Amino acid sequence: MQGFAILLGFNMLGIALQQVAHVPLPGNVIGLILFTLSLFAGLVKLEWVESSSQFLLRHMLAFFVPYIVGILAVWPLIQSVLVQVAVSLIVSTLAGLLISGWVTTAMLKKKEASSRG
Repeated sequence: MQGFAILLGFNMLGIALQQVAHVPLPGNVIGLILFTLSLFAGLVKLEWVESSSQFLLRHMLAFFVPYIVGILAVWPLIQSVLVQVAVSLIVSTLAGLLISGWVTTAMLKKKEASSRG
């Protein structure tokens, strides 16, 4: 329960900060950033949230049910632009994979060069 409380606390903190500061990021993302910074700073120990986060990851599919129902509700509208949506999803996924691969390769080459010299 402690892990859930910590995760929920950071989520709620992010939502509150987004509402107060009008940051152009979703509150969930702000909470995730704050949580990650707290992990790196040692304010939150991984052991405190590990079992709760594993539980949430195992049941992640349940979090997508509302989105799937929403898509089904507007399916006739989506059908009219299905090809465009499919192409954009495929292209953006491939672009993300390619860019991630290039950046990783460049960083590994730089790390190897710095470790030699």
